[in-house]
Formats: sequence, C-alpha cells, structure tokens
Amino acid sequence: MRAIILAAGLGLRLQQPPGEQFPKCLLRFDGITLLERHLQMLEAVGVDEVVLALGFQPEQVEAELTRAGRKVPEIKLNPRFDLGSVLTVHTVADALTRGGDVLLMDADVLYDERMLAALVAGEHANRLLIDRDFEAGDEPVKLCLKQGVPIELRKQLAVGLDYDTIGESVGFFRFTEAAARRFAEIVAGYVDSGRANLPHEEAVRDLLLERSHAFDTADVTGLPWIEIDFPNDVARATKEVLPQLQRPALHEALKR
Repeated sequence: MRAIILAAGLGLRLQQPPGEQFPKCLLRFDGITLLERHLQMLEAVGVDEVVLALGFQPEQVEAELTRAGRKVPEIKLNPRFDLGSVLTVHTVADALTRGGDVLLMDADVLYDERMLAALVAGEHANRLLIDRDFEAGDEPVKLCLKQGVPIELRKQLAVGLDYDTIGESVGFFRFTEAAARRFAEIVAGYVDSGRANLPHEEAVRDLLLERSHAFDTADVTGLPWIEIDFPNDVARATKEVLPQLQRPALHEALKR
C-alpha cells in the first residue's frame, strides 16, 4: 500500500504574516509537525511507501525532514500550487498508477490514529471516511449515503437530494489499483479540459458517481480530528483535538 500526502498549497486562509509563511504540514502541535505525525502513523500501520506532493516552499519541508533525522520520501512538485488541488493530484499520477492500493491524504489534518486504522483495514478496498457529527455550513465536504452506498460528495448539495445518511468526509481516500488508475484518468481529463483549478474531491465525486468501482465507508464518528484551514482551527486543534488523541506511547515516540 502506498500513501500520497497532498501538501502543496499556500494556505492563505491561515493568515500567516507576510514573509513568515510556511507549508501547513509543518504546523506543530505539542512540538510535532503534522507531517511527522502522518509519517509515524503510516509506519505504525505498515505503510512504508510515501509520496509527498509539494509546491509551496518544498525546501522547508525537506529541511524539516532532514532535521528530524528522517529519510526524505519521494517528492513530486507542483510548480502551479496556486491553482486547485486537481493539478497537484495530476503531478502524482505515476504514484497513483504504479500498482497496489493507494491512500490519498490531505496533509493539513490532525487526527486520531484509529481513523487511519479504519482506512487501511482489509486486503483491498475503495473506502471513504465519514463523520456524522459535523457542523453544518458551506465549508465541510459532505458525504451522503443511500443504503450504505455513497451517492454524493460535495460542499454544496442539490436541493431534494435523496439520502439516508450524511456526514463530513475526512480528507482521506483509499483506492484499489483499478480505481486509482481510473481516478488518474478522470483527473487528467480535468486538466486537459481547463479545470485544473478545481478541488480534487470533484474528481473523486465523478469516480463515485460512475459506479464503475464499488466504495465502502468507515464511520469515524466520535474520533477526534480537525482539518486546519483557518487560525481558529489551530486554536481548536491545540485545545480540543490534541488532548483527545489516543496512544500516549506513540505520542511520546513522536516527541523523541
């Protein structure tokens, strides 16, 4: 299994002071960067092949990995990181299509390791994570199910959409080899048709609605996590999410 971590964006909504901006994956919580947490937890569940999709200040990310004494994983650069994440995913097409199950993960998430365990469980799967306890509004990417089948994945839902379960989609996806190849084709179509500025969730949505590959969902309701986009998210991550994270033994290992 291979993990692709999307960490190319500028993170403008975080409102970092001009001249002091750095990639969001290098945000520290209790002294540990988000990226290091990702890498440690991936190792803990047996995922040792990692591809980093970088764009904004990649040298800072490489320097931090070196400082931490970690071997720098495979890196793919998106020089147009100011555009949408579809283009970033397109830059890692080779990693999507080289075989085996693939995890596609946003880098700006602080999360409990049980969420990752739910994502990787089982031999082969196409899987999404759903949190049914979420704050309504325009920001969350909603995942809607009908009799357990994903039928919508979008921030804005069509009026009258028929579903029986709704939650927020965590920014992590798992694809089988065949589904990952098809996903890469869809993403390439977006780029070729001038839609590279869109979020990659739109391409995931297309894959879901094709029904060419069956997807299951893992319910992670009740587990602590937060996607970090705004300054208030940093405060919430520190005060609310971090204290709830499981496994103090892993936490201590991360700090060393």
